[in-house]
Amino acid sequence: MNIKHTFILPLFFLVTTAAGAQSLELWRDSLTTLKKQAELQPKSVELQLSIAAVNLQLLEWEDAVQACNSVLTADGNNLPALFYRAYANNNLRRYELAKNDYEQFLSIAPRNMEARLGLAYTYTKLKRNTDALDEMNNLVEMYPDSSIVYEARAEVEKSMKSYDTALFDLDEALKRAPGKRDLYISKAETLLFLNRKKEAKNTLDEAVRNGTPKGLLLDWYKKCE
Repeated sequence: MNIKHTFILPLFFLVTTAAGAQSLELWRDSLTTLKKQAELQPKSVELQLSIAAVNLQLLEWEDAVQACNSVLTADGNNLPALFYRAYANNNLRRYELAKNDYEQFLSIAPRNMEARLGLAYTYTKLKRNTDALDEMNNLVEMYPDSSIVYEARAEVEKSMKSYDTALFDLDEALKRAPGKRDLYISKAETLLFLNRKKEAKNTLDEAVRNGTPKGLLLDWYKKCE
């Protein structure tokens, strides 16, 4: 399997789920093949990065860290390795280590959206919400047309119980991605935090009008009663 090294989007609302049994088997077969190739080419950076990428797909966080360590020992500024290791360390709750890797990454590629989102997420885990919000404000300035950054900033604001500003950002995100189901759900949830049940129901109705099957929102509709 040819592994393309792209950066995982570590959004606040991203939930990593294990793949189905067939997909898992394919990833495990790929990992076995890559490890055999790495035995023959122990100095191959590309193979170690590919191993780390498959480890992440399999939720094998510690193994991913070890593969990244192999790369970073030879090249301390390798961007995919820094990003993968930060992502794995976040999942291992080693937030300070993740922060360090994101910061090093951004010292080399300061405009990378995914790494800045990752750093902001890590700040929330370190209870540094003000720093997280500053990071999100920078991202909004850099990428004013991105629904993703508005959505992510709303999640930071919700964690700070700044629900009114979160609603503003969710509306801005919806302007840029009007059919995205998760945005409507996040907005409805925020309105429910404010006990504005009628508006929350209206938001769910809007989601249905924009293509979300109502059956997927029944639990949210019940919360609006």
